[in-house]
This record gives sequence, structure tokens and C-alpha cells, in this order.
Amino acid sequence: MSIRKLSGILVQRGEQVLELAPGEHVTFGRGAVDLVLPDLSVSRLAGRIDAVDDYWTISNLSRRSTYVVDTPEGNGEFVRVPAGRMRAPIPFELGRVRLSGDPSGGMASFLVFAPEHVLLHPDAPRQERETAPTVPLDATATYFLILVALCEPRLRDPLCGVVPTIPEIIIRLAHLGLGRSAVNFHIDYLARVKLQVRMPERPVRPDWRRVALVSLALRHDLVTTEHLALLETRSHILP
Repeated sequence: MSIRKLSGILVQRGEQVLELAPGEHVTFGRGAVDLVLPDLSVSRLAGRIDAVDDYWTISNLSRRSTYVVDTPEGNGEFVRVPAGRMRAPIPFELGRVRLSGDPSGGMASFLVFAPEHVLLHPDAPRQERETAPTVPLDATATYFLILVALCEPRLRDPLCGVVPTIPEIIIRLAHLGLGRSAVNFHIDYLARVKLQVRMPERPVRPDWRRVALVSLALRHDLVTTEHLALLETRSHILP
């Protein structure tokens, strides 16, 4: 079955697949629902998925738990759905719903497939002049490789909250022979010049620059999973 040709959505957990046309819905949870999740941390009636044209919504019917919807195809994007939130729209073509704090998802997770989103055709007439990138980054530069290394944990696991330390970056990019001062220089250059992150007014943690860089880079797709290949490439690096 091709999920890209559906007019509705698919909800899948293991061998169970539920197909929904626009306007239809399914319930999920641990009790008498359409999609059963045999996990004691899940409410009997945990939530509901509604099919809406080429996207879907999720309702969190629990009293305490926050659900997370991420996308295995993406660059760390995720949506939090707090307890009691109704009909939260989800923009992912492929979404993974996690109902527990277990990073692996375990028994309390399932997939939702939406139809392929409609995009502007690349050959459509342009109504304006070409504009320069908002943040011009050189993918062949050392500072960009350091930015990719900073984002790597989140790119590989959207729910990972770890930001690499300076020693960890030095080890990850050992082939470059960078020292602590060099890595700090490039991080400072990214923060001050390239991405222009602002220092918070309140007292901040020592790694605030690295955290801000990762957040900004992933939020605006400045670094994607495709860039992870650069970490394994040697010949493209410029000093």
C-alpha cells in the first residue's frame, strides 16, 4: 500500500494499521479503544487522532502526561502536546507519537502517515527577485563542521537534550587536530557573527552559546541530517 496516494491518513502500530478518511478519527490508550497501547503508564483513554485533508490532529485526553510527536524523517522537529490539549495540528507527513518518557518509545508509541503535502512547483512563475539566504553559511568551512557536530545528537534523536561539550567536539573532529581554543573561537564566531545569538538577560549556564546555536540551527534547517555525512568526510574541510 502506498501511503503517498492516500486521501486520508494511516495510523500504524506493529502489524495493526488503521486507515482514516478526512473527517474520521481513532482513539488510543490502554483500555477499550481503537488502538491499544499495553503500557501501564498510558491512560485507558489517552487520546484521539483526527484526519483532516493532508494533515492530522491529536488530542491529549490524559490529565497529567505530555505527549511528544516527532518525525523520523526530519531534522529534530517535534511538537509537544500537553495534557488536555485538543486537536493540536501536526504538520509532519510521517509522525511518531510518544506517550511516555522512554526515549525508545517502547510500548507507548505509534506512527501516523499523512498524504504527501502539496508544494509550490519549482517551475512556477516567480513574483519576486531571488533573495540571498538569511544566514549565509559556508558548508566547507570548519565553523560549519563544528556546528554540525554540535547538532549531531539532536539530529540522530530529536528527543535528545544533550549538547556536546568542547572536549567531545575535539574528539569527534579529531582528524582536524583542533584544540580547545580553536573550537571556542569558531563557536564564538558562529554566535557573534554568523547566527548572532543574544546573551540572555538572566544568569545563564556556561554552555548557553552552544545550546542557543543548536536550537537556532535546527529550528531554521540550517543544519539537517544530510549534513551528518560531512562528519565522515575529510577532503572537503578547509582550515
